Amino acid sequence: MLTGHEFEEAIVGFKAYLINQEDGKVVSRFVDMDESQLDSGEVTIAVTHSSINYKDALAATGAGRIIRRFPCIGGIDLAGRVTASADSRFKPGDEVLATSYDIGVAHHGGYAEMARLPADWVVKLPAGLSLHDAMALGTAGFTAALAVVRMEHDGLTPDKGPVVVSGATGGVGSIAIEILAKRGYHVVALTGKEAESDYLKGLGAREVLLRQSLDLAKIKPLGKETWAGAVDNLGGDVLAWMASTMKVGGALASIGLAASFSLNTTVMPFILRGVSLLGIDSVNCPMAQRAEVWRHLATDMHPADLTSGAAQMVRDIAFADLPAAFDDYIQGRIKGRVVVNVAA
Repeated sequence: MLTGHEFEEAIVGFKAYLINQEDGKVVSRFVDMDESQLDSGEVTIAVTHSSINYKDALAATGAGRIIRRFPCIGGIDLAGRVTASADSRFKPGDEVLATSYDIGVAHHGGYAEMARLPADWVVKLPAGLSLHDAMALGTAGFTAALAVVRMEHDGLTPDKGPVVVSGATGGVGSIAIEILAKRGYHVVALTGKEAESDYLKGLGAREVLLRQSLDLAKIKPLGKETWAGAVDNLGGDVLAWMASTMKVGGALASIGLAASFSLNTTVMPFILRGVSLLGIDSVNCPMAQRAEVWRHLATDMHPADLTSGAAQMVRDIAFADLPAAFDDYIQGRIKGRVVVNVAA
């Protein structure tokens, strides 16, 4: 197997999954490219693994207006080995990962055998993580861990009460449940998928609350105090319900908008119960905090189910099988995480 400069010199072309626009429609396909077609940046990487996020599925299928520049190689996450670097922080052979920023939306991303990125977007793989595990986590795991870090910084501790997680079967939700459970929290998984109750309990959820059991048409400004913490992936009425049912001093992390980007609520939970609404932005997170969160994911927040475990949270697919996987995300059939073995 070639490594370092030998690997760099051997590569002439590479395979990529390119998202383009033709006659006003988004069209995605595998293409052959060469290094001259990569975007600018100081660090060139031989990509070994990527992952699939809901955002990736929206971008590749055109179901969401995600891509800001055509053509663009998809994949907002990538991990691999440095083949060339103009930045002294990285050298050929270094194992690295990168998520977010403009990757996969306005800068060629992780669905390719090679990538070139600005050095300020690249994180050295922390000890305790493999390249595969880094992508089993990816943006979803980073976002979940960032939410927990923010909530605990706000004062959340296991003794203060239960934590509810919506969108529980998705990537962020699944990893958030396992991280929280590992840290001793009483986790309640909120889901619309009753059939996945065993999966959620396998991740560490103490209880499973069905979304259809909630009367979201009648959300009180202040409901029964229930949650010390909450992680919301949905937005809309679910987020409003969570806000109304938080305990005094509760921390509510807003992560996603899978249901709606709107929020119809009142100021009462925030001024009468001191609830904190924490916006979790994984894209623009400063590098110092980004590296620290990844250190947590390699140590005290490392989920056990990345490679094994009863819940079977992670599924691997071949690079060639990538296009067929997107529909499960669009149709809401996915659970856990999917790792794309780019170099296999």
